[in-house]
Amino acid sequence: MSKSKLNSPEYLLQLLQRFSKFPDRVKQVHSLLITNGHLLITDLWINSLLYNTLIRTYLNLCRPHTSLVLFVHMLHDEAPPNSHTFPSVLKATASLSQSYITSPVGYSFNTQCVKRGLLNDPFVRTSFLSLYSQFRDIESARKMFDEIPQPCIVSYNAMLDAFAKSGDMGLAVSMFLKMPKRDVYSWTSIINGYARNKCFREAISFFNEMMVDEDVIHGLLRPNEATFVSVLSSCANLDEGLALYQGKQIHGYMLRSEKELSVFIGTALIAFYGKTGCLSYAYKMFDTISLRKVCTWNAMICALASNGRESEALEMFKTMTLRPNEVTFVGVLSACARTKRVDLGLDLFRSMSHDFAIKPTMEHYGCIVDLLGRAGLLKEAHEFVKSMPFEADASVLGALLGACRVHGDVDLGNEVGKKLLDLEPDHCGRYVLLSSIYAGAEIWDSAASLRKEMAHAGIQKVPAFSMAD
Repeated sequence: MSKSKLNSPEYLLQLLQRFSKFPDRVKQVHSLLITNGHLLITDLWINSLLYNTLIRTYLNLCRPHTSLVLFVHMLHDEAPPNSHTFPSVLKATASLSQSYITSPVGYSFNTQCVKRGLLNDPFVRTSFLSLYSQFRDIESARKMFDEIPQPCIVSYNAMLDAFAKSGDMGLAVSMFLKMPKRDVYSWTSIINGYARNKCFREAISFFNEMMVDEDVIHGLLRPNEATFVSVLSSCANLDEGLALYQGKQIHGYMLRSEKELSVFIGTALIAFYGKTGCLSYAYKMFDTISLRKVCTWNAMICALASNGRESEALEMFKTMTLRPNEVTFVGVLSACARTKRVDLGLDLFRSMSHDFAIKPTMEHYGCIVDLLGRAGLLKEAHEFVKSMPFEADASVLGALLGACRVHGDVDLGNEVGKKLLDLEPDHCGRYVLLSSIYAGAEIWDSAASLRKEMAHAGIQKVPAFSMAD
């Protein structure tokens, strides 16, 4: 093959498509496209096709920021975007919405599509639906959906996801029931929506409905990985004895129907068995997963840390073969807190930013406050809270208040308790905890006054229950 043909845009496009899953090869082809000036061709369709392929390829390589930069270059090089461009660009924008304020950019694409006459394309409209769903802009999503003459099942599913993310499960279920046809994504959107909104019982119930649906019974539809992960997460978070039974039933069904359990399903099972106290099952699942991901290690570490096996959790962290992330440190810091390993916990906390470039979140700060509080270092815990780079939330102050009750620090408890009541005036647990601190110090007037204040506000203590027979 001649050198000119090797460097032709058509041949480089073929290479780009062939090696789309290999980042280094993609970079090489991208460099050749730039050096040969193929992206600057303005009198042929080839430059738009090349840009579309590059944008989609980098998006699939989890480089959404690069995809958006390429879109800017595409406009600069006068390569006209088309209906194949915007679905990838909108998806890239949506994926960055958690880290950057991308909504102004996302809304500007609507104007561009209108000007280019692309908004009537069903794939473009559905991509906007998904984008607005990510922005929690239910009004724009509904308007876009209503303007689709004959919504396809993908559009319906995107709208279901938008309703679920906005917390309106009533509208989500209502639309689900009116859908002319449903697929596994439709069912999973509802199940995941309930789980996301902490309606765990409803998520499990909807999964059970799915399993007796005619399409499932006749083998036309079956749960997928996302379905199983969502329902297992609901079982793990539902504080009822039946949740363990339900989760085991789902595990049994998967063993019968699936050739091999994916790493994400295996991880969901580890988390489920860990939260229900069945560590032996969690260990078995962990051992069966050969290619473990960070989330797999995290699930096992957290399972050990929350079931009285803190030393094993810390030992597992040492043997971890992958780079830890934010969730990993929540698990190991919790293990340190429960065993009062102050020095180790503080060293691990510092190593997050120094050694792993991980910025501690509120949850990590809460773990350290819990660590110092359990160890009786209330003054240090209070100073730590005051030194935080952001205002402490109720979870952090709650950990400090709990430590004040355990160690009988009335003055600090009174100060922290009042801040907590300002943050969560309807939380019965805060009143009860502060009242217990007063009662423990035999300050009966203050304890009684707080109980009266609670009754006057109509706040009732949530009754406890036990999963034991």
